[in-house]
Amino acid sequence: MKSQLKNFSLLTFSTLVMAVGIYFFKFANNFTFGGITGLAVLVARLCPISASDFSFVANMVLLVIGLFVLGKKFAAKTAYSSILLSVTLSALERIYPMSQPLTDQPILELAFAIALPSVSSAILFNIGASSGGTDIIAMIMKKYTSFDIGKALLITDFFITLAGCFVFDIQTGLYSFLGLALRSFMIDGFIESLNLSKYFNVVCSNPKPICDFIKDDLHRSATIVLAQGAFSGEDKYIIFTVLNRVEAVKLRNYIKQNSPDAFLLISNTSEIIGKGFHSV
Repeated sequence: MKSQLKNFSLLTFSTLVMAVGIYFFKFANNFTFGGITGLAVLVARLCPISASDFSFVANMVLLVIGLFVLGKKFAAKTAYSSILLSVTLSALERIYPMSQPLTDQPILELAFAIALPSVSSAILFNIGASSGGTDIIAMIMKKYTSFDIGKALLITDFFITLAGCFVFDIQTGLYSFLGLALRSFMIDGFIESLNLSKYFNVVCSNPKPICDFIKDDLHRSATIVLAQGAFSGEDKYIIFTVLNRVEAVKLRNYIKQNSPDAFLLISNTSEIIGKGFHSV
């Protein structure tokens, strides 16, 4: 129940942040990157339908496709996020109608139009959900190909962004292409940052105190390997363990104070599969 409540809170928060970024900074500036919402900007310019209404219809169609390809669990999370996003965009359109951008600084507005949806998409991808639209296409591509999510989004969104150069002026189109490229890389970067852990290789003579601290204080596990020092020829032990960033600081400080002769190799990793981290 606690885990479900956390996921529900993340879904809601991420979707609302995404809606703010899309409505106030993307729609207002006619930026066409970002899949269905980018396509909605084009359609709203060419046809008598609002961008939010088009987003809702298109998301429902892709949601049905995602249901059959990605499974019911994915579709349930994405359905909630997709509907909430469309409803929020529609509500903002009626509560705070905008006829022009908030500022006269397109680069500043582009930064917010990229950052807010990118952070939100990264959180959603990280919990196995999506905001709908071409994100669903990207997840399908990731499932059946070797593409990263960011690269998959880049491919599916490219032609929508290209069309913006012809529907709007070339300056708006170039801003959209810049936003498309940065958004794709930022999503992968945010996902990696959210999953970032520290991988420890600890070379020491007495592993017991360190392992006891890992087990009793950090509530993690470790693997011990017997080794031999190449220079001294003495028996050594190598402790392998993976911790989150807060736990890593605690272990590093403990070793510094209690085993100052230990040799530490600490590296970043974001793909940890196993108990206590991510399931297969």
